[in-house]
Amino acid sequence: MNVEQIVELIQAVSASSVGALNYEEGGVRLSMKKEKNKIKTETVPSSSVQQELEGRKSVTESEQKGSYITSPLVGTFYAAPSENGEPFVQVGDQVCEGTVLGIVEAMKLMNEIESEVHGVIEEILVENGEPVEYGQPLFLVK
Repeated sequence: MNVEQIVELIQAVSASSVGALNYEEGGVRLSMKKEKNKIKTETVPSSSVQQELEGRKSVTESEQKGSYITSPLVGTFYAAPSENGEPFVQVGDQVCEGTVLGIVEAMKLMNEIESEVHGVIEEILVENGEPVEYGQPLFLVK
């Protein structure tokens, strides 16, 4: 068995669902074992989840006078186009439909968050660099 054949065998095993291979021919002995992808999981006690939910800002009826701009996907929120850049908007800024309010990064893609309404930024509900969930309110516009 030459080097090219060994390389071909390694590639074939890598591309297959075979977990391990032992090969012996003449004076050549070859043993391969693939590592399974390990997925790290974390168990969170239910009391921790409850505390997290209680700690989040609740939407009250008085706040319903405005419109919430929510995250369209799970990712990381950024208030500015670059690390040292000025934020897209600040509390008190006038916005109209299509105004870029921030960015949510997901899987190395930057997704602009645009205003869906005309109004004034009443509150920014997330911090720069904070992880956000799908549907999580990001801005209150009145």
